[in-house]
Amino acid sequence: MAEALKAIYNKEFLRHFGEKVHAVHGTFDTESFVATAMDEPWDGLELKARMRRIAETLRTYLPIRYEEALDVLFAIDETCVGFPYLFFPDFVAAYGQEEEHWELSMKALERFTQKSSSEFAIRPFLLHDPERVICQMTIWSKHSNEHVRRLASEGCRPRLPWGGALPMFKRDPTPVIAVLEQLKADPSLYVRKSVANNLNDIAKDHPSVVLETARRWTGVYPHTDWIVRQGCRTLIRKADPEAMELFGYTKPTDIVSLTTCASLSVLPSRLVIGESCELQYELCILEGQPVRIRIEYGIDFVKARGNTSRKSFLLSDKTVSGGTRLTGTRMHSWADLTTRRHYPGEHRIALLVNGCEVAYVVLQLEV
Repeated sequence: MAEALKAIYNKEFLRHFGEKVHAVHGTFDTESFVATAMDEPWDGLELKARMRRIAETLRTYLPIRYEEALDVLFAIDETCVGFPYLFFPDFVAAYGQEEEHWELSMKALERFTQKSSSEFAIRPFLLHDPERVICQMTIWSKHSNEHVRRLASEGCRPRLPWGGALPMFKRDPTPVIAVLEQLKADPSLYVRKSVANNLNDIAKDHPSVVLETARRWTGVYPHTDWIVRQGCRTLIRKADPEAMELFGYTKPTDIVSLTTCASLSVLPSRLVIGESCELQYELCILEGQPVRIRIEYGIDFVKARGNTSRKSFLLSDKTVSGGTRLTGTRMHSWADLTTRRHYPGEHRIALLVNGCEVAYVVLQLEV
């Protein structure tokens, strides 16, 4: 089994980091820092809790004045690069929110995000004063460094994973859209991915806003069409009629009449949690004009209380000629994941074309 990500924060890492601090701040007690950071209940702390523990311990062993503490971190941040050093911006989030520190904290987050990421650390500032921080993000959206421009988008995502929701932007994403407008033609794929993910977040609460934005952006700038397509991916998975029409998919209501045959089979049809099955599908399209289709299989997973919840898996997404016969196979694992636990019972598996169910099969899952 792969080692938990939180294990990157171990005694060796903390001691090595402490030595870097000591090199520029001679009174820093590395051994005491490591011992305090790893005091109980260290083993029970998950990743983000360990980040915060390190930030809190730094507060104890660095100079008491926030400005002086940041000076120490500024002196070593060139050698503290990558995901493990997210506790640098977390230190700012924990101790830099006072009004007297605001400008310095923004400079620190701008600086630290270029070495790791300030996408989580900016969110407490947004919750406290969204209008002021959105103004700062607008400035960042025009920065020469792609990491800073990405922060302008990633930091204000309404539903950022691990970051907690931003309820004010879930209610009204208008300020976020204004920032994304500055980034829709960004030359960096790194930034464009963030813009697309932000749009996809917004689509879950305000699909009409994203569709209106998609119509405005489509065909205007190089690369922007990709942002629009990715930003509407949840709407496409849900076969939203307006989204399907915007991207040229055949209307779900026309799929049944355009499909001359459709079948789905599963082998074996009875298996134990942890095993895998093979899905086979066949789909024949009526003679005529080319059609844009998205083929998926959807599984109605049995939940702990006996109810079901569907999750779809993409098989194919393309334009095909009339009269085309499509076939394919896919192995599906029923092993438990960190994000999905399986339960015994009858699982219905459907073949979906542009969100329309055209065939189904039933699999019995056992313990």
